Amino acid sequence: MNEEAFKKTLETKKAHYWSTSRNKLWLKGESSGHIQYVEEVLVDCDEDAILMKVKQEGGACHTGYYSCFYRKIDLDDLEKLENTQKLEKVGKKVFDVEEIYGER
Repeated sequence: MNEEAFKKTLETKKAHYWSTSRNKLWLKGESSGHIQYVEEVLVDCDEDAILMKVKQEGGACHTGYYSCFYRKIDLDDLEKLENTQKLEKVGKKVFDVEEIYGER
């Protein structure tokens, strides 16, 4: 999130981000309809990081999961980090990617 995205988020109470891959400001959910409604914004002690508490409409992750953080690192088996496909999936898929975005 850059300054422009932060200001737009506060103004609309909907999460906006700066996309480095798209090189543009975007509203989370603008293509999927899975909007993040901002309920609270917390600022850290150094005032260089924020934490947003949001109400998630649909799934947040473009892979179909509710959250992008759907895989867990097993601290007792760090060799799995060499192949992230082996990470344990702890989240649930909440939408069909092809239905929302079409064939990828």
